[in-house]
Amino acid sequence: MQAVLEGLLYIQGDIGLTLQQVMDIFEIDEDEAKNLVLNLKNYYEQENRGLRINYLGNTFKLTTKSEHRNYYQKLIENPKTHLLSSQALETLAIIAYNEPITRNQIDEIRGVDSSYVIRRILAKGLIKECGRDDSAGRPILYKTTDEFLDYFGLATKDDLPKIDSLEEEDTSKTLNDLYQSKYSESN
Repeated sequence: MQAVLEGLLYIQGDIGLTLQQVMDIFEIDEDEAKNLVLNLKNYYEQENRGLRINYLGNTFKLTTKSEHRNYYQKLIENPKTHLLSSQALETLAIIAYNEPITRNQIDEIRGVDSSYVIRRILAKGLIKECGRDDSAGRPILYKTTDEFLDYFGLATKDDLPKIDSLEEEDTSKTLNDLYQSKYSESN
């Protein structure tokens, strides 16, 4: 069960897990859930571990150890580590073309959780928080930075490639044409 809890904490990232969620997922009582979390927390407290479990905002979260902060900072500041994954590029494109935008809106467009990717590109200085949305929960809004423009060799955001917008009607016609051509050949 400890390995499963570790995986769940990793998957949840910034969201974390509440004690109630641990109880529900493992179908155990409160004392068993507390012991399970405490045992994993003690495991991570060993000196040879780089992670720890913190209780933040009524949730348990897997975090890095603050005493290793200097090493993490070196990684972030090292230009050789500024290579961007395809997920980061996709997220940056979504932000650049839709800014200001919330993480939930990014998640909806990408179809997956973007928390980790947003943290990474935020740490690299390619995006920044630019306020709060007026929707429920007042989520953080993100937009690109001047470092984003420098990284991609752009003078202004207007230099981004233009995306031709397709009307919904044209898209469904195109999809229908593709479907017809693919399946009519086999008849």
